[in-house]
Amino acid sequence: MKKIRIALIGCGYIANYHARGLQALPEVEIAVVAGLPTEAARAFAEKYNIKEATDDVSTLFDREDIDAAVIGTPNKFHAPFAISFLNQGKDVFLEKPMAMNAKEGLLIKKAADANSQLVMVGHMWRFDNDVNFVKNTVDSGQLGKIVKTKGYGIHENWGPAGWFSQKELAGGGALADMGVHAIDTVRYILGDPKPVKVYAKIGTHYGNYDVDDSGIVLISWDNGTESIIESGWWQPHMDGPEAATGVYGTKGYANVFPTYLKYKVGGINGKFDAKLPEKKEHCDQSMYSRQMEHFIECIRSRKQPVPGLAEGQIILDIVDAAYKSSETGEVVNFD
Repeated sequence: MKKIRIALIGCGYIANYHARGLQALPEVEIAVVAGLPTEAARAFAEKYNIKEATDDVSTLFDREDIDAAVIGTPNKFHAPFAISFLNQGKDVFLEKPMAMNAKEGLLIKKAADANSQLVMVGHMWRFDNDVNFVKNTVDSGQLGKIVKTKGYGIHENWGPAGWFSQKELAGGGALADMGVHAIDTVRYILGDPKPVKVYAKIGTHYGNYDVDDSGIVLISWDNGTESIIESGWWQPHMDGPEAATGVYGTKGYANVFPTYLKYKVGGINGKFDAKLPEKKEHCDQSMYSRQMEHFIECIRSRKQPVPGLAEGQIILDIVDAAYKSSETGEVVNFD
């Protein structure tokens, strides 16, 4: 079987998870890593025994020996890099969020459709065991009709620096960085409903930067469920770690992180631990590895990855609507 050759774009923190996931797949070769500065790209290449390193992504777009690109750069470069690779017949994996805004997301879709190429988006919690346990419970009907959810994307007593806190490079702050995890996780658990209305209050209270570090978003879905999403950096308290979600049904309750169920047995209220394998770290390697495995499977089969363009675009639509709602003080309605 011919190996799929990958260009890894970006050599920051998240690239380590992608590299480990890709190198666990025998049919994959990371052909080159691109990053800045040159010394960082070379050090990353040496760490993972990648034969080639470069600081010039533009030299890779039309390389015939590259099949796909995995892009983990600052958000500003997601759309231009993805579009350039797609236009040269390469499939693309994009870290979340898919782009700086919904308009850029549509440009990525246009390029993918025009060139019959695949795009996957790194909403990795869809590959987590705990999240899938709760999703399967919801799908079974055991909790009844889901009335509301509460989700969290919060850092307690810390926050990122560098490009994450610069609007020009990131597009947004804690909502774009952390809130997107909570939004996509609950969408997945609920069966990917579409948003009907979004109302938000977003602000900057904990640091000296031009992006948000605190937000509350209320989303009305077309299945009748209401979702509350909290995002933030440097918060003095968090009700749950990244992507933690509470699901309130007419027959019971489910919680992700910690993961357990509450429902009645014989008319008596009970709490039941999911009894899943203990994680060594919250964002563990296993879900990133499953994510990369899915991407490579889709390249082989030519099936659209999920989460892909559709899922990534809806998250961008919701985030844009949340920022707009916070600015205007009005509810944003979707057509």
